Amino acid sequence: MPHNPTSPGAQMIQIRGACPHDCPDTCSLLTTVENGVAIKVQGNPAHPHTAGSLCTKVSRYTERTYHPERVLQPLKRIGPKGSGQFAPVSWDAALADIATRLQAIAAVDPQAILPYSYAGTMGLVQGESIAARFFNKLGASLLERTICASAGGEGLVHTLGGKVGMRVEFFAESKLIIIWGSNSITSNLHFWRHANEAKRLGAKLICIDPRKSETADKCHEHIALLPGTDGALALSLMQQLIQHDWLDHDYLARYTLGWGQLRERALQWPPERAAAVCGITAAQIEALARDYGAFANSGQPAAIRMNYGLQRVHGGGNAVRLIAMLPALIGAWRHRAGGVLLSSSGAFPVQKAALQRPDLLAGRTPRTINMATIGDDLLREASPEFGPKVQALMVYNSNPVAIAPDSARVVAGFAREDLFTVVLEHFQTDTADYADYILPATTQLEHWDVHSSYGHTDALLNRPAIAPLGQAKPNTQIFRALAAHMGFTEACFADTDEALCRQAYGDNVDFNVLLDQGFATLPMPDAPFAQGNFPTPSGRCEFFSQRLVDRGLDGLPDHVPNHEVPGSASAYPLAMISPPARNFLNSSFVNVTSLRATEGEPLLEMHPQDAAARQIQDGSVVRVFNARGTYRCRVSLNQRARPGVVNGLGVWWRKFGLDGTNVNQLTSQALTDLGHAPTFYDCLVEVQAA
Repeated sequence: MPHNPTSPGAQMIQIRGACPHDCPDTCSLLTTVENGVAIKVQGNPAHPHTAGSLCTKVSRYTERTYHPERVLQPLKRIGPKGSGQFAPVSWDAALADIATRLQAIAAVDPQAILPYSYAGTMGLVQGESIAARFFNKLGASLLERTICASAGGEGLVHTLGGKVGMRVEFFAESKLIIIWGSNSITSNLHFWRHANEAKRLGAKLICIDPRKSETADKCHEHIALLPGTDGALALSLMQQLIQHDWLDHDYLARYTLGWGQLRERALQWPPERAAAVCGITAAQIEALARDYGAFANSGQPAAIRMNYGLQRVHGGGNAVRLIAMLPALIGAWRHRAGGVLLSSSGAFPVQKAALQRPDLLAGRTPRTINMATIGDDLLREASPEFGPKVQALMVYNSNPVAIAPDSARVVAGFAREDLFTVVLEHFQTDTADYADYILPATTQLEHWDVHSSYGHTDALLNRPAIAPLGQAKPNTQIFRALAAHMGFTEACFADTDEALCRQAYGDNVDFNVLLDQGFATLPMPDAPFAQGNFPTPSGRCEFFSQRLVDRGLDGLPDHVPNHEVPGSASAYPLAMISPPARNFLNSSFVNVTSLRATEGEPLLEMHPQDAAARQIQDGSVVRVFNARGTYRCRVSLNQRARPGVVNGLGVWWRKFGLDGTNVNQLTSQALTDLGHAPTFYDCLVEVQAA
């Protein structure tokens, strides 16, 4: 840390901000600044959801901002693609050359230019404001941003009507909490605070997850089902609720659509059938249904906290639909501490059109490329179906070489010498190694932004706590400057970051409240669906979706088997999931020395039973492989992995792997049933001693 201990006469101030990372907690931050240097980042005690506490990762944020390897000047490639060899260049020279290259490509077909971004920041301003305006004006290809949550999000839309659910703070009053597909202690710490309070008051906590996570350790029960079988389990729970009449018939009649059809489908899933699919016992299913039905029928609130792990398989969208329907069967929505929560982001009145200005497309309809299939798409030749070959790529807020599936194909695409690549970054990541230009971007401590959340219902404002380090610029400023070099003269490119923050919510959120306290709570009913009022076309919880029928899909949800069904391939008998390592967030924080030291090295968790059959010793290096590739790492034999499933903890940068690879060497570009999302946890492998 480049600062001295507090000395007499030091000027100390605290600046309110917001955590920018891809996490449902969206914490309110207080950054302590001494003589222009940030010396500490802590949780804001005045924000009820943050309550003064942060995860280990973000509490080290100054270590990340002042990291000695931070990119603080524009860099131009001087060696082969992927070699990581760069030389400093001025901003004017870099922007002029980038503009010249893009203009030449756009003169033939601007769709040959592709932006690639995701949630390196969740900020509405530094995420997609000036950048979206730039690419809309250019007429570049559109990016379908699916890498994390679109399967589950679409499942919610076709069931509840949007990315909505119960308010997170009321989990503290629940009497039964099912944590489904979430390692909350790692990925949703502030929800866990509410769950822990409920537990202290006598609530029962049940974790459903293929991995015996840190969260499962703290729950009363753990159901370790096979990856991709969550929909079958939900259907069987419904069958038991029907068989034992643990139903709220009045709620079903008044506030649901398609109950008769769903009932017939669910009755086809007795516990014995589901148990065989899920790799658990029928008794576990019966006991779970008994708990869920009993709590509801005794008037006590039962709640489900889903997370995105369960939707990263072929049937992920259908699985989310089925789980989201369960509260309506038992009338759990009648209680403010009952129902389900996967995402609250649909509650935020974000003015996307004002921020992104789709009118700049001027009637054009560019093609859309899915970010999850970037490996194949960068290697496609021009064709009538695909359109022009991708000739230029601008990456910001993402590290696709590390995080996109089937990474051997991704690397091959990025390694094309004829692909012009610009990367906006804090560090020389795996992706930045393949850039023609690296442009230094600011961190959250150095710019304005405004945030929504997908785990609570408060809007947050981030003020810059310190001046940008070196020559770093906010994303917005970089795209403004590039727009000027491209000759774009529209007034919207001159909007300041503070003006953009005001535009994000328009009149729907009082910006003065954001300025005064750093957050503003959305007006929300305590129990939003106690009397129906779902934001669906029918106003009901839609068990049957006519909108899906109109797209040629089944209007009823069902269990959709994996692309790679566990046990279906003798050459690759093990299912693999790749949950995040506790001290990383996707590929962020991997290069923070203290956090990487805590994690140690890339690991594969394996059950001792599977290891014994392969003569694999704890702590040895193993070879994990399938038809897509090979990944070598160290193995940890423990009970966190269930038999038949291995856990490849991620997402490590490839350059920290034994062979310069990571777990995504094994994952596929196959997509989900809804939402066109990746299927990271739908992956078969074999493991051998290396």
